[in-house]
Amino acid sequence: MLRLDGVSAGYRGLTILHDLGLRVAEGEIVALVGANGAGKTTTLRTISGVLRPTSGTVTYAGRSTAGLRTSELVAAGLVHVPEDRALFGPLTVAENLAMGAWRRRATAEALEEAYGLFPVLAERRRQTAETLSGGQQQMLAIARALMSGPRVLMLDEPSTGLAPKLTRAVLDAVRAIRDRGVAVLLVEQNAAQALAVADRAYVLESGTAVLEGGGAELAGDERVRRAYLGLSGLEPKIGRDEDGRL
Repeated sequence: MLRLDGVSAGYRGLTILHDLGLRVAEGEIVALVGANGAGKTTTLRTISGVLRPTSGTVTYAGRSTAGLRTSELVAAGLVHVPEDRALFGPLTVAENLAMGAWRRRATAEALEEAYGLFPVLAERRRQTAETLSGGQQQMLAIARALMSGPRVLMLDEPSTGLAPKLTRAVLDAVRAIRDRGVAVLLVEQNAAQALAVADRAYVLESGTAVLEGGGAELAGDERVRRAYLGLSGLEPKIGRDEDGRL
């Protein structure tokens, strides 16, 4: 469904991603885990066309994304929900959802699915987005993305600023989205929560993947537990030895 092969990318001459490779299959949740600055958000921006790779290839649905605009990728089903949510604050919940379906007619079925996933949005459909709580805004951002009919949904830090109860609700929704056949690429600040919800995960360090495995497998890996799950005061680093082994 989605592949990165040998991708390097960055900002104004500063390379953030280094020879990154990963894959996301249909109907699975893949988490990206790593410290701040590891390249997780840059990965999503590169996939979504905001940044262009300086080397390597991004392949979606069997086709290279080189030269495609972000709007074309969205129309093809590759949708990115950024950390800042990018909602239209003065517009109502219902109007924001309609904006998510700008390339296709906002069907009653699509709206019903969005409201079914997040019932609180149905209750507040006439309320403006800027007056919603942080958790409700995150739900709206995800629901709006679903209105476009994604095949791959990329979520950047969906639990940022949310209370634990709302975080659980959002991650439960991510599972429900996966169960509908949508692939999810998840960047999440809380490594334990990310690994708990993920079918597979990658650990990123300095813009490259240093570990790959099942979510439960990595959650039980002693190196990951010490570096990312708060079991010691070690710096978040796993790295490779001189022979390139983990």
